[in-house]
This record gives sequence, structure tokens and C-alpha cells, in this order.
Amino acid sequence: MDQSDGDAINLFDPAVAACPHASYQRLIQEQPVMRAPLGGAVLVSRYEDVLFALRTPETFSSEMSEQMALGTERPMIPQQIDPPDQTRYRKILDPHFSRKRMASLEPMLRKDSQVLIDRLIDQGECEFNRSFAIPLPCQAFLHLMGLPSEELGLFLELKDGIIRPHMQTSDPEEALRIRAQTGKRIYAYFEDLIEKRRRSPQDDMMGHLLGAELGGERLSQNEILDICFLFLLAGLDTVTAALGCNIAYLAANPEQRGTLVGDPSQIGSAVEELLRWETPVVAVPRVVKKDCELGGVEIKAGEMVMLLLGAANLDPGEFETPEAVDFARGRNRQIAFGSGPHRCLGSHLARLELTVAMQEWHKRIPDYALKPGESPIYSGGIREVQYLPLVWSS
Repeated sequence: MDQSDGDAINLFDPAVAACPHASYQRLIQEQPVMRAPLGGAVLVSRYEDVLFALRTPETFSSEMSEQMALGTERPMIPQQIDPPDQTRYRKILDPHFSRKRMASLEPMLRKDSQVLIDRLIDQGECEFNRSFAIPLPCQAFLHLMGLPSEELGLFLELKDGIIRPHMQTSDPEEALRIRAQTGKRIYAYFEDLIEKRRRSPQDDMMGHLLGAELGGERLSQNEILDICFLFLLAGLDTVTAALGCNIAYLAANPEQRGTLVGDPSQIGSAVEELLRWETPVVAVPRVVKKDCELGGVEIKAGEMVMLLLGAANLDPGEFETPEAVDFARGRNRQIAFGSGPHRCLGSHLARLELTVAMQEWHKRIPDYALKPGESPIYSGGIREVQYLPLVWSS
């Protein structure tokens, strides 16, 4: 392939989305840095190059709120701003997403998992995404924000209005309108919540944001809104995608599932390996701030670069036998959560959610399979199972 032959691999093709691993490895081997056809983004797939770009925000910038068109009126904080401003916000947010702080949510996550399983276990079957993978992370978000469980349906609606407007329309202009309208609803919701918390403070994430200071000054209302907008999008989708893909993989690989059922202590390492193999955030975008060269390809200032995390996690230059799913893999520097200054703020929470969910599920429903005659349906973009019908002996 030459540099303009990127249409030979379409990561959004349904067949590729269902099993992208061979396409990822082909990109790494044949064109680790390539320009997509017709003036498209530069695709970067090799682990070393992706890691370099993630850790060099002065060249590969996250400041792209206009290009992303996610219904926002301003950049989401801290994801769509670069250091040094981004670093200042991370200093006040990171302590509240520490491993120790997130561990305090474990009892609630276990209870939520158990309640969801109680509702479906006697049925002997379920559509896993709708019954378990979607509600569990959303409940974790509600706990984190100190919000009532009754808000679950509303937040799912708002999240899908931004991330999946295509579920409502195939018209690109209409999709933009849906995102813009949903964005206004998100701002309005959190504006109302800010006022409620100012009148009646609580010891939750909103309480922390209202009391936080930068340079001796409290965060402005807009800064709090822009942080909450990001929390909503980031907190409600990625774990759902990872959990669904994990269970789909284990349903199709009963021997490896049996290993985890027989030795639950391996679930933590299995979570890491499946994050590598089933990387949910397939790619992260960056805008190039200045002319540069990466992997022998000249990139001009202003061009869009897509860093393919899913491909990088299969690079034989970093991982021994990357095509094998090995729950005993010793050195696993997977970058499903990114790296550098924009490394996922909620990575400790995500790992906890995935670990608890897989422990509780396999404790109660150890022997499950895909429903006969059915197949999982995967999506491109975010790697997720949109439809995962499972059966088990009740």
C-alpha cells in the first residue's frame, strides 16, 4: 500500500469492527503511520509512536473542541485543554480519583452488581448490554456525583444524545442538532445541581468542585460545568464497552473463562489483558500544533492525527505474542487508558468497576454462552458490543 491507500482497511466496517485485530496488525506491519485518503487524518498505529504523541502535547494537542462537535459550548476540562493549564486542573481532580478514594466505592459497586444479577439470574438468559453492562457503570457515576439512582434513565438518554445521535437519525445535520440540544440539557442539569449544592452542600464530587481552588480562587461556574460535562461522557460509556467485550470474549472462550472461575485471583490480571485485547477507545484524536515528522511521514500544523490505541496494544514491538490472550502475561504496559498528561482520570475507578463486575458475575453465573442462533453485534469507533444475548442454566 502507498500512503493514500488507507481505504484498504476500514475500521468502521462491521466485519472489521467485530474482529479488528488482524487489521490492526496489518497497519503496524505495513503502514504504522499513514495518511487516510482524500485529505483525511493521519493514522498512527505503532506503540512507540502512539506513546510519543500522547506524551508530547506541545506538538500533538488535545485542544480541539470545535473539531469534535460534541454539543459543548466550551472545551471540556481537563480533556480538551493542554498543559500547563490542564496540569493545574488535574492537581485538584487527581486526588479525588486516587486508587484509595475509588476503593471506598467498592461496597456499593458490589451491591449494585448483586442487585442487577438478582433481577436476571432466574431467567436463564439476558441481553447483557442492556441488563448489566449499561446500568452498572452509570450507577457508579451516580454514586460518585452523589445523585439519586432515579436519575439513571435521564443520564443514559443524555449520554446517547451526545455519543450516539445516529441511533435517532442518519442525517448528519440532524445529528449535530441533537448533540447541540442535548448539550444544552446537560449544562442546564448541572447548573441546577450547582445551585442545589450551594444551598445544601454534600460531601460528594460536586461538593469538592464547589470548594476547590485554583491559584487561590474558587472554580467558576463555567469551569465546573465543563468538568461535569466530561465526567458524564467519560463515566457512562467506556466501562460499559469494556465489560461487554470482556464477557463476549469469555462466552466464546470457555476454557479461559473456566480458568477465572476456578481461580478468581486471576481476574485482576485478566482485566488488564482484556483491556489490551479489547481496547474500548479504539482511537484518540489530536491536532498537530507545528510541522513535524512521525514514522517517516511529514505532518503539517493543523492536521488531525488519530492515535490508534487498539492497534498499539497489539504491537509485537512492545508485547510478546500480542495475538495471544494471556491472563498470566507478566509485563503488560497496555495503553487502553492512554498515557501522558491526558491519561484517563477515571482509570482507577474503571479498573475497580470491571474487576468487581467480573468477580460478582462469575461467582453467580459461571457457565454462560452466546444464545444459540444469535451473534454479538459490535460497533466501530468505540469498540463495544451493542447486542450480546447470553444464556445459562437457571
